[in-house]
Amino acid sequence: MVVKSQIKFIKSLQQKKYRNQHGMFVVEGVKVVKELLASQITAHIIYSTDVEFVKENIVVAELISEAELAKISSLSTPNKVVGVFNIPVPIEIDSNDWVIALDDVRDPGNMGTIIRLCDWFGIPNLLCSLNTVDCYNPKVLQATMGSISRVNIVYANIKDYLNKVQMPVYGAFMNGEVVYKEVFPESGILVMGNEANGISNEIEALIAKKISIPQFGTKTTESLNVATATAILLNEIKRGR
Repeated sequence: MVVKSQIKFIKSLQQKKYRNQHGMFVVEGVKVVKELLASQITAHIIYSTDVEFVKENIVVAELISEAELAKISSLSTPNKVVGVFNIPVPIEIDSNDWVIALDDVRDPGNMGTIIRLCDWFGIPNLLCSLNTVDCYNPKVLQATMGSISRVNIVYANIKDYLNKVQMPVYGAFMNGEVVYKEVFPESGILVMGNEANGISNEIEALIAKKISIPQFGTKTTESLNVATATAILLNEIKRGR
């Protein structure tokens, strides 16, 4: 049974300030919850209407009714399981591999897709500016499909980080060098910018090499979606390795 105080607590985790206050986040859906349970991220409590799921995870899972699930779910159609997990402590970024740096990416769908791309292409670290959307936003979590458990996500001042690291820094720009001609090193930083404004001027000043994806179609499309551009650039970085 989910008591009133628990309902209030779980609903509060939809907001960033309460996630930060409690050091916890909430995620929904059987697949994503199972991915997190199999990771190093620790569960606080899991609620489910699925008897078999509860039996498999009896230590942390509690059986509830459909009506109770509806009260704690943020989805219009709840997906059997709601889990509350502890936010993991980020580890230091490994400078021996590629790092994706997000300069104020705001859209939760883009953020979640980029996290999945890091997982797919074996990018262990994602560096986010302090104004980038929270990776534990419920919409971001849904978009990651569990990949968030396999990517080290660090929020920091990107300018300070770029000033102190000894790694080649690339940035995605409309007027950069065509990416297909580039020979990439074994490690580096790829900066991706804000959906509307691109990479900020202060970060642009720290980028050693501007790269771009050439346009082959009509010029009516102004730019690529940031997540789509990230996928293409990561493919080129990893191709042939």
